[in-house]
Amino acid sequence: MTKILYIEDEIEIGSWLEKDLTQRGYQVTWLTNGDKAMDYAPDTDIVILDIMIPGLDGFSLGKRIKKSHPTVPVMMLSARTAVDDKLEGLQFADDYVTKPFHPDELAARINVLLRRFEKSEDTILPIQHLTYHPKNYRLEHTETTEEIPLTSKQLQILDFLSKHRGQIVTKEQIYENVWGETYIDGDKTLMVHIRFLREKIEKDPANPTIIETIRGIGYRLKL
Repeated sequence: MTKILYIEDEIEIGSWLEKDLTQRGYQVTWLTNGDKAMDYAPDTDIVILDIMIPGLDGFSLGKRIKKSHPTVPVMMLSARTAVDDKLEGLQFADDYVTKPFHPDELAARINVLLRRFEKSEDTILPIQHLTYHPKNYRLEHTETTEEIPLTSKQLQILDFLSKHRGQIVTKEQIYENVWGETYIDGDKTLMVHIRFLREKIEKDPANPTIIETIRGIGYRLKL
């Protein structure tokens, strides 16, 4: 059963949506604030998050969830309709739905995100001499099956690139998805992490064949 973590402090809206989603066959965990959200996030399939909640606001909480669990889709739900709010939300979130909304539309958007992020126990991604298991963030050498230890940020970078394999992604896209912050031109943080990641996964880090640099733009993962 698909598990939804729903964070909404408005009792009337929260109880109505929890009932609707439950009737649609979802297992819903409804919280009225974000205090325990990080405890539930690892064992959920999708997060639906209101912006105006007590304590840590929805933007900050959403960024925190996305940084810790990049493969869990996050949907922002808000009465804020300003373009600036939507742009801020979509810097890290995977969808932004404004109130009021029709429950059928919300259910359709949930299904789209679940299909987009769908993974199974058997999902594996061959990357030249490596095998990546997105379900448990495990990278191993294909011949020896030995796990290649990566840091949290290295795994998030690899996971993001794997979702866009074969595509050119900009430095801004990678940085904002992994760090949850706006990329500042000239910042070397991403470049340093890519260099250390290549040292672990490339046969010849000086001449990389897995993570290709697209000069002046960003990077591309080559299978």
